[in-house]
Amino acid sequence: MAAAVALAERGIPVTVFESARQLGGRARGVMHNDMQLDNGQHLLLGCYRQTLRLIEQVGGNIEQDFLRLPLQLDLHGEFSFRAPRLPAPLHLLAALLNAQGLPFGARLAAVRFMLALRRMSFRLTKDMTVADLLAQHGQHAELTQKLWEPLCIAALNTPIQKASARVLLNVLRDALNQSRGDSDMLLPRMNFTALLPQRAADYVERRGGKVCTSCGVEALRPVENGIELASTQGTKRFSHAICAAPPTVAAKLLHPIAGLEDTAAQINGLEHQPIYTVYLRYPAHITLPHPMIGLHRRFSQWLFDKGQIAGQHGLLAAVISAEGLHQELPHEQLAQKVIAELREEFGITESPEWFKVIAEKRATFCCAPNLQRPMQQTALPRLLLAGDYTAGDYPATLEGAVASGLRCAGLISGQR
Repeated sequence: MAAAVALAERGIPVTVFESARQLGGRARGVMHNDMQLDNGQHLLLGCYRQTLRLIEQVGGNIEQDFLRLPLQLDLHGEFSFRAPRLPAPLHLLAALLNAQGLPFGARLAAVRFMLALRRMSFRLTKDMTVADLLAQHGQHAELTQKLWEPLCIAALNTPIQKASARVLLNVLRDALNQSRGDSDMLLPRMNFTALLPQRAADYVERRGGKVCTSCGVEALRPVENGIELASTQGTKRFSHAICAAPPTVAAKLLHPIAGLEDTAAQINGLEHQPIYTVYLRYPAHITLPHPMIGLHRRFSQWLFDKGQIAGQHGLLAAVISAEGLHQELPHEQLAQKVIAELREEFGITESPEWFKVIAEKRATFCCAPNLQRPMQQTALPRLLLAGDYTAGDYPATLEGAVASGLRCAGLISGQR
């Protein structure tokens, strides 16, 4: 949708093919028991400039559409810090020095680490795992478990033993080192399909484009001066095509095309990490201490109070990112684990009216060190790739996805 909007803005007519009934891919709204849910909790950072600019371009209002929270991390009863209203990076250094739940020596070690990263300009001459980088800089176990590990999993959806330090530093550089507002956390007040993809579709259609849902592309065929798309609605020819499908689908579409076998193999070689979201509908008066709160060494990593965020009172969402024991549990059993944690941590003794587990088993690529990600421009000038898994500084995030789409639009504009 980012690519479609950028092209439509430049007066280039586009057609969007979406195999699902609703737009958004992994950032989409779903209905359950007459309640609108997201398939995950799509937290944005203030430094996601391209995504936020796109939302405003298609008619969104950032301050109305999001609950904006200053940089904070709260692992209930175990650790917390909150950034004061100081310029970056002083706000982070002050937050670390005044954090609750760690001895002063650990807090000082965290400050020294951030200062060292600034001196390095958040760059590494050689990539390594986040765990190795933390060990090099004397970040001991409790500090890692309560601060750096939750941040890494939230940012990269990859355990620190597997995660790329270079990519994590890209996120820390943009979020923590420039403007104070870059580290703000923005929680959507509406389902994400309505917030961005549907508005983007309206924008494209107002400018002469078409958006076709329930219309999957079954094959891509290079032809003279263009690309032929075979979809469930027939075959059409276009000057260019941007393949913005999930990695497994993209690889399947590219593999039969001469010259793209290596690109398909590269995509198929990506490992993936899951994200589970457990929704629980409690009576309307049930609430959490904060709109977003973490738990330490529990199944639930982050809890979101949708009443405080989006007016869906009594609706709580527990997010479990990256691989773990939760993958081995049936959905019913996992939901009961979360219910027990809510009872033990917050004294919520009432039973939820219902629960819904949304398991994205291939939610993101595993963001490993030195990972070779496919370029947006394929070996065929008229065929491009978009997606958060394609080449870029960021891990699998909304900002990474938007950036890839804008890059594709720019490449097409340059060819015309």
